[in-house]
Amino acid sequence: MANANMQTSTATDMSTTTAGADAEVVTTEVGGVRTQTRTFRNNNRVQRVVVTTEGNGKRTARVYTSGGQVRDLPESKVETALTATGDAIADAAGFVGDKAEDVGRPVADKAKDVGRGVADKAEDVGRPVADKAEDVGRGVADKAEDVGRPVVRGAKKVGEKTVDGAKKVGGAIKDAVKP
Repeated sequence: MANANMQTSTATDMSTTTAGADAEVVTTEVGGVRTQTRTFRNNNRVQRVVVTTEGNGKRTARVYTSGGQVRDLPESKVETALTATGDAIADAAGFVGDKAEDVGRPVADKAKDVGRGVADKAEDVGRPVADKAEDVGRGVADKAEDVGRPVVRGAKKVGEKTVDGAKKVGGAIKDAVKP
């Protein structure tokens, strides 16, 4: 036995249209409520937007992100929900996750440019310092060589005198030991 209070509506109207190169809109109507679902194919921020028109004409729109978040679109943006870009819809719904990347990218690029400039400047400053250090090092080596020559000559003389002294001592010992 069927429930007399239960009403069933089997009247369903459905159509599909393409909304640009990156989306498609499926429209269904059940019991006087029209639902238009725009599905995005290549948008990393928005997966779909669903616009619902009640029997009294009131329209609402919900935005679904690729990450599974859902937000209502402000009433002032509902009219453009089926035609605006996915990024414009995400912005209107208040999704800012990828916006942080967009804002941060120029800052990061600028930091890289500044870093390159500092590195170039350091290289420009460092090159003369390195050259000067090399010159100083050569000078020190030359001076050490200049100082070393007399030391070597002096050591050689000392060595020769030591040999002469040892020969004399050795000769004197030899003479003293011979009977």
